[in-house]
Amino acid sequence: MSENARSSRTSLWLIGVLCLAPVVASYFAFYFAPPARHTNYGELLATGPLPDARLELADGTPFQLSRLRGKWLLLMVDSGACDEFCRRKLFVLRQLRLTQGKDMERIERAWLIADDVAPEAAVTGDFPGMWFVRAAGSELLGQLPAARALADHIYVVDPLGNLVLRYPRDADPGRIIKDLVRLLKASGIG
Repeated sequence: MSENARSSRTSLWLIGVLCLAPVVASYFAFYFAPPARHTNYGELLATGPLPDARLELADGTPFQLSRLRGKWLLLMVDSGACDEFCRRKLFVLRQLRLTQGKDMERIERAWLIADDVAPEAAVTGDFPGMWFVRAAGSELLGQLPAARALADHIYVVDPLGNLVLRYPRDADPGRIIKDLVRLLKASGIG
């Protein structure tokens, strides 16, 4: 075989190897280094609208969740007695909203009070802008999915009133912030 033919054959093999390399690399990456299944920290929930139950605020004023439509809603459920864990959740909700900077006006916070105990004035005074909603016996509480207790979670509701995410007890606020940044950046509503 001539030197010219051998050089052509070698070039042909190199072109073939170069064409197959991306295919082989993609199979290797898929089976041996799979991509992350999701990037969100919170658990995605089956999206569906929350019922617009007739509720009232802690001061007795009539209230419906539809009043908060058009904004993202950080939602928590707890007893009006509000123990240390409850206060920590209230603090986290406030901080989550504040960390959004110019987008913080796109977020509302609500505490669904799951019993007939009125929260102390000291607690409500520490968290201005929070909606203190009496929800004891409401169908709304039955629509919130919980792994164990409703009080364990922080929920995210989209501007259309759909339940979107749920965070576990003692969730990492830094990772929740990343989720909120992504949601607000990707969302054209709220």
